[in-house]
Amino acid sequence: MDIFGSFALLLAFVAAVYAFCAGIAGILTRRTLLTKSAHNAGMAVFGLVTLAVASLEYFFLTDNFSMEYVAAHSNRALPAYYKFAALWAGQEGSLLWWSFLLSTYVFFALFLNRKKHPELMPYVVVICAGVQIFFLTLNNFVASPFNVLGGPDASGTMRLAALSDGRGLNPLLQYPEMVIHPPILYLGYTGFTIPFAFALAALLGRYPGEKWIHVTRKWTMLAWCFQSVGILLGAHWAYAVLGWGGYWAWDPVENASLLPWITGTAFLHSVMMQEKRGMMKVWNVWLVFTTFMLCILGTLLTRSGVVSSVHAFAQSSIGNWFVGFLALVFIVCFWAYWLNRDYLRSDNQLDSLVSRESSFLFNNLILLAACFSVLWGTLFPVLSEWVQGNKISVGPPFFNKVNIPIALFLLFLTGVGPLLAWRKTSLDALKRNFAWPLLGGIVAGVIAAIFGFREIYALICLTLSVFVTLTIASEFYRGARVIASRDHTNLLTAIGELTMRNTRRYGGYIVHFAMVLIFIGVAGSAFNRDVQMEMGAGRSLKIGPYTVLCQNFDRLANNNFESERATLEVFRNGKSEMMLYPERRFFLASQVTETMVAVQTSPIWDLYVVYAGRSPETGKPVIHAYLNPLVKWIWFGGVVLVLGTLLAMLPNRRTALVLRPAETRERAWSEPRTSAVGAIARSDAHD
Repeated sequence: MDIFGSFALLLAFVAAVYAFCAGIAGILTRRTLLTKSAHNAGMAVFGLVTLAVASLEYFFLTDNFSMEYVAAHSNRALPAYYKFAALWAGQEGSLLWWSFLLSTYVFFALFLNRKKHPELMPYVVVICAGVQIFFLTLNNFVASPFNVLGGPDASGTMRLAALSDGRGLNPLLQYPEMVIHPPILYLGYTGFTIPFAFALAALLGRYPGEKWIHVTRKWTMLAWCFQSVGILLGAHWAYAVLGWGGYWAWDPVENASLLPWITGTAFLHSVMMQEKRGMMKVWNVWLVFTTFMLCILGTLLTRSGVVSSVHAFAQSSIGNWFVGFLALVFIVCFWAYWLNRDYLRSDNQLDSLVSRESSFLFNNLILLAACFSVLWGTLFPVLSEWVQGNKISVGPPFFNKVNIPIALFLLFLTGVGPLLAWRKTSLDALKRNFAWPLLGGIVAGVIAAIFGFREIYALICLTLSVFVTLTIASEFYRGARVIASRDHTNLLTAIGELTMRNTRRYGGYIVHFAMVLIFIGVAGSAFNRDVQMEMGAGRSLKIGPYTVLCQNFDRLANNNFESERATLEVFRNGKSEMMLYPERRFFLASQVTETMVAVQTSPIWDLYVVYAGRSPETGKPVIHAYLNPLVKWIWFGGVVLVLGTLLAMLPNRRTALVLRPAETRERAWSEPRTSAVGAIARSDAHD
């Protein structure tokens, strides 16, 4: 099976090289047969990589410890679902998984467009094949997951060696969420390859108009949605597993996933300018290019070992390959842009600073400022080591100081944008649209200040959140009121009808509301509290409205780990409310100890309890309790974000005019003239 998997990967590499070379030849010679064969070879890569992935997964499920990668990341006692997740636990397997997801995207992009865009698709095939060649080169020749354990015997003949058991999966990855978090985040990273390929293809082929944007809009939204969910799942994993009471520490690998999300967000807003007014064409092309390159940079940071992170792989020379590929991508993008820059001339100019166009422009500038600040803070330790010879760390205080004001300004623009008209907004329209939402936000801020909100950023965030929510609600209300009045329906039905007639617009508003929920959840961190103390049986600690009583400590064991568990009873106002069981687990295969957090969550706050181990001085157990307000709003915001994105990807429902069939003579005589032949009726249809 190791030969089978290796051979499938090698064939996938050959197919990608053929697709690349035949595609270029087809473009230059304009021979349809060559372009079709390149197209088919590009799709064939998916099947071959799938066979390789299935082969490696078979080794995990059958405990084949003659495979070096399986022995390093699995063991017999590991549950089956973790053996599945062990596929991407290490460098080699995660790169294979990357190639698999990339080949899946490429297959569907080529298959769904096989009879469309004949001028554009040959370029898309070549670009996708070029990206696949890079990753398949790593899979085959640099970091193969199919290496076997063995060595020469006395006669010099190579013999396979099989361990009786493996070293086990990293304990940090033995959490149910890690079965889905990496694949979803990788779906975000790899998904941005498709809009990149179409953008570069449109530039190289000088494809007319904005067609490439229409073709790739859903691909971009899908990748952006996966990236968003992947980031939130990673934050939830850090919150539930690492045991430090938080969900975002501005870790370099966390930042690496955030960077392409920021530029992808800017692109999704900026394309509306090109679609509506034929503006910002250069912005859009370079935003797509930058997003893809930041995906590669994020992979470089994760895999090279140049940054220290709990998420990163070990030190590796594979980073040099990513640096070379990143440089090659930039050169190709800049060359294509320079040769065809006249193709990107704007059709219109900015007419007024008080317009929707200007709000999109400011949105782009602020998002890029955020991207630069995160990138600079992430790379500064590396750059300082290169220049001065010593690494200067940049911690959360820098990122918070720079990015919190930027994020609040973006939140403000989220509310302002929908209220501005295209080209120019009149003063009367500003007064009419802004008055009530702005007043509502100010009133909310004043009430919060009266009730003791003294943290300035949290107060501003609450004020802006109410303002943005009211602007979104007003957009739904104004449109729905017109439909309800005309169709004589209730307001709720009218809102559904309005939403389905312009899913992209109102789905976007729902995504904006999701961001409001996330901002509110993040603002709650300004009011976090924590208490730590030694606790034997019978002792208690008080935090907020809760009293935590330690009842006892017990030990549990299975074939995978041994654990010491605290049994805690939580009281509120003298009444028992819940039981919590934080643990310390010692994993037998890896000989590593990790915490298992106990969390009682509610919309108001989370009671978060960690068994932090035993005091080195007294040997007594130490319990660390946190009270974290509004954290659940972040996770709920993620759910709303997914729903809004899916809605925005649906086709619009439109109103179609249908002629009623001719009525019978008897009915025509018996009814008023207004219901005779030719009366117009409405019916709903989908694009």
